[in-house]
Amino acid sequence: MTEHFELTAPKAKIGRVRRGGWSWGPAEGAKLRVGSLGGGIQSTTLALMAEHGEVGPKPDYWLYAPVGDAQATRDHIRWLASGNVLSTPIIELDEPQVSLRQSILNRVNQNGERYVSIPAHLAGASRGMDRRQCTREYKSERLNAKQRELLGYKPRQRIPAASCEVWIGYSTDEVVRAGAAFEKWVVHRFPLLEARMDINDCIAWLTRHGYPVPPRSKCTFCPYRENSEWRWLKENEPAAWADAIEIDRLIRDTPGMRANLFLHKDRVPLDQVDLSTDEERGQGMLMVCESGCGL
Repeated sequence: MTEHFELTAPKAKIGRVRRGGWSWGPAEGAKLRVGSLGGGIQSTTLALMAEHGEVGPKPDYWLYAPVGDAQATRDHIRWLASGNVLSTPIIELDEPQVSLRQSILNRVNQNGERYVSIPAHLAGASRGMDRRQCTREYKSERLNAKQRELLGYKPRQRIPAASCEVWIGYSTDEVVRAGAAFEKWVVHRFPLLEARMDINDCIAWLTRHGYPVPPRSKCTFCPYRENSEWRWLKENEPAAWADAIEIDRLIRDTPGMRANLFLHKDRVPLDQVDLSTDEERGQGMLMVCESGCGL
């Protein structure tokens, strides 16, 4: 009996191709300039730097696409848009028809409705993370649709190349996230990279100019939260903290997954994570002494 073997290599998954541009400085010939405003430290600093004339030309609009943001982030956006802070209009996009939270529940409950995965932490041998679809579908695509509308083009209507300059507030500690746009008609610009500013420089800039330092903008159940951010949520927004605990519990045994899912990187239930600081655990002085400064 002759055995037959498949010698053809499996087709590699092809990611999205970046067909747009990346500009160092203003994009020449852009018909529209918009800034992506998430309400966190970097995008807030960028918006206020533009208001102070430290970077320009100023965007025509700032775009905010709410998803599952903490109330503190939403309140911060309202403050920026109050008329006493930014002179550039802030356009707040409509809430998505199906919330990201409901999308997660669709997956857990297997109700036949479409879902969008979040980068939850996988337990077991792989120690990896689930697919990150949420940023693209709940942020990028909604922002692109609004930019197309502001340019005056309908869906799928051809837009001339480099028509829209989009400011994104990535700082130098996030440089790996920077890249060209996916659409030919969009050009990305990263003014904080141009200014060689990291997140600490942004905090220093806000403090120096007398502005409040906002909490980092993330969905209340974002798996990319650090312990300090989880602790802040627990202490300042108990309802959101309780909801994050519930989401964490619900995704534990998501049907079809090869491993259990967790919101926290320690891969234990969120309400069991040790969120205490080094000082509270008695480690603060030890860390100081190791640096030679505790003498």
